[in-house]
Amino acid sequence: MATKDLYKDETTKDETKKATGNKVSNAYKVLVKPLVTEKGANFATSNKYLFAVANDTNKVEIKKAIEDVYGIKPTDVNVMNVLGKTKRFGRIKGKRKDWKKAIVTLPEGKTINVYEGV
Repeated sequence: MATKDLYKDETTKDETKKATGNKVSNAYKVLVKPLVTEKGANFATSNKYLFAVANDTNKVEIKKAIEDVYGIKPTDVNVMNVLGKTKRFGRIKGKRKDWKKAIVTLPEGKTINVYEGV
């Protein structure tokens, strides 16, 4: 038996750990935070949940991230870009950042515990 045969199984275990770790970390980069609002609470009654997501993500990435983090495959994902508001403080003008919002629809009977600590 060669020495490379002895260490062959250990490298595959390490590679699988790294692969699963990267998948979850990418999911948390895609989903910035759940939006806890009154409108979001009303959406939750019809199995829809609001999330702030990264600006460079698309619907497919958001769907995979929800499946990785919560273990539920969404039926639909709607995405919208929200423009940041312009604000003034005296003579100084500024603008808040633009951000992206996702409305995730889950299948019937499935829920996410978003309002757990509120």
